[in-house]
Amino acid sequence: MKRYGKILAFRLLGCVALIFLASGAAGAAEPKTPGTFKNWSAYLLVENKDRICYLHGEPGKSAGKYKKRGDTYMQVTHRTGAKARNEVSVTAGYTYKKDSAVTLTIDGKKFVLFTHADTAWAGEENPDDKLVAAMRAGHTMVVAGASSRGTATVDSYSLAGFTAAHNAINKACGMK
Repeated sequence: MKRYGKILAFRLLGCVALIFLASGAAGAAEPKTPGTFKNWSAYLLVENKDRICYLHGEPGKSAGKYKKRGDTYMQVTHRTGAKARNEVSVTAGYTYKKDSAVTLTIDGKKFVLFTHADTAWAGEENPDDKLVAAMRAGHTMVVAGASSRGTATVDSYSLAGFTAAHNAINKACGMK
């Protein structure tokens, strides 16, 4: 976990900023929607000339023996002020098991993400750009993780519309 410390701190700061802006906090901009593309939606927030562009998708199917689970989704975020591009995050709807990893499989190709609290991120072994390239080329994505109580979950996403949504956030943030 130590080697992910700087990555985690940077991404947590970005998530806090995104949540703050999206929540409509005093003086915060409201998100605009460049579009919805099948299973994925694109969003743009502008704050003091900095742009935060992200795409959001939810699983079409979730499995696991859980009694209660919060919102589950995946996002890819660009932040122009921080010069951050293609930050992949998966929110589980529960707290992940401590020091656990999440397996993300795209059309049979496996990626491992590290976890903190209720979110998983790409790390050094599977950089964000590599993961986004696989999502753009893929058809289905399966995310498998375990809760702090040991409950295994499997979430299945269709990647239909992902490339169009990614193109929309690239355009909105002026990234290629």
